[in-house]
Amino acid sequence: MSIERKLSRSDRAIRISLVVSVFVFLMKFTAWLYTGANSVFSDAAESFVHMFAVGFSAFGIYLSQKPADRDHPYGHERIGFFAVGAEGTLIIVAALTIFYQSIKSLIVGIEVFHLETGAGIIFASALINLVLGSWLVRTGKKENNMILVGNGKHTLTDVYTSAGVLVTLFLISRTGLLFLDSVVAMALAAYISLEGYRLVRYATTGLMDQSDCETDTRIRWILDNEAGTEMTGWHDLRHRSTGNTLWIEFHAQFRPDIDLEGAHREATILERKLIDEFQTTTIVTIHLEPEGTDIRHHREFRDGKPPG
Repeated sequence: MSIERKLSRSDRAIRISLVVSVFVFLMKFTAWLYTGANSVFSDAAESFVHMFAVGFSAFGIYLSQKPADRDHPYGHERIGFFAVGAEGTLIIVAALTIFYQSIKSLIVGIEVFHLETGAGIIFASALINLVLGSWLVRTGKKENNMILVGNGKHTLTDVYTSAGVLVTLFLISRTGLLFLDSVVAMALAAYISLEGYRLVRYATTGLMDQSDCETDTRIRWILDNEAGTEMTGWHDLRHRSTGNTLWIEFHAQFRPDIDLEGAHREATILERKLIDEFQTTTIVTIHLEPEGTDIRHHREFRDGKPPG
């Protein structure tokens, strides 16, 4: 599959998500106008935030597709972490707004109306989000696009909050206990704030280049199995992900009697093995050196001291 086709598929997915998010928000806002319920307001507020988050995600996908240039030699993919982090932050803001509105209603009281009509609208919006969210997660994983995956998970979170709202409206219509509206709204706020925290944490981990344990294990397994032939050892392994691209670099030691061409050929074969191991764009940089090179020299050089 060509890069151009992958990018156009990601573009199409996020644009569909944006259009649907606007439509779903209008549906939930209408349901809130009908009912006046805090639980419905919390669902509408979450969708309102989601609508803006999808817009930011669309910009993130657009920018991440730009090729590397003189000012950004590693490309623009890391904007994806910003997009996911911004979405998580907005979710937390929405949760705080819901908490405030719910506590206020517990103090001053609330009236609700037209519960059946509101419940019907919320149910329809939940079905739409269920289909959209599942499709976005599948597409994001297939295209290895973390922005789409994050957006899809947020959309599915919307389904869960809508389910909670539907249960609340049903209980209120049967029992007349209006305080359940605010209690459930606060519970939903706590749930979506946890989802927001997870997205922010994921973004922070990516921006800080935190090592992925599974990726590290797979790389070390390949290097350990390769060592002992022409390549006698390796050290100074570093790797990071910029979103859709995995960057790997390390020092490889070779037998002293091997010529440069032979060492380069073996390094190229090893590079191919690492690239084939991961289902993503992988860039490998290998520093060649003869066996017996004092690793201490490298450390001294990095510390500003001349080797010797």
